[in-house]
Amino acid sequence: MDLSDLEPVERRSTAAIVADRIREAIMRGVFPPGTQLGEVELAARLGVSRGPLREAMQRLVAEGLLRSERHRGLFVRDLDAADVRDVYIARSAVERAAGLLLMSGDRTAATERLTAALEAMEEVADDPVALADADHAFHAELVAASGSPRLRRMADALLVETRMCLAALQDTAPPADALITEHRELRDAVRDGDAARLTVVLEAHMADAVERILAPVVVPPAPGSPAVPA
Repeated sequence: MDLSDLEPVERRSTAAIVADRIREAIMRGVFPPGTQLGEVELAARLGVSRGPLREAMQRLVAEGLLRSERHRGLFVRDLDAADVRDVYIARSAVERAAGLLLMSGDRTAATERLTAALEAMEEVADDPVALADADHAFHAELVAASGSPRLRRMADALLVETRMCLAALQDTAPPADALITEHRELRDAVRDGDAARLTVVLEAHMADAVERILAPVVVPPAPGSPAVPA
């Protein structure tokens, strides 16, 4: 009997599904950094018992998205400047490794995937939230196209932390056309098999993101008030 054509049925535990929901809420800023997560309220909101909820939250503690304080409970991790830099250093390393793998594989298929992701960015250029989602989808495709499941798992976790960085500190972003141009250059480097170019553009892209996130917020003076020297 040949069972090679049968694919396994995906079975996910309630805890895994709950972890996905909470992770998504953290990524979207529904639970900002520092927020305490109450078991009773979350269990009621998600319609689950406290057992699977606790298991889900412990998974997120292990991922570094939540922190546990003895006798106080669980909180969404706070992110400081060092965390932001570390997230982007790690992202740069993972995505550079994925890009190098792409160069030795099927660049045509990878280019098609990245082109589709780039077109999705162009379609939502006027919507900052949707553009941020499409931006992250592009980077997820870059890593996924490498064919490395381990790099993909690392990238998925880092992209969640990236959204936490943006929500935690400053919601700044480059102009949409500049952002799309940077991603087009990444796509073109993959298409052309130019590993050096991919590395340069990728590292510049990450460095610019860190600079923008950590940029001090400039509050304009109130009308009639004296200007403050820079």
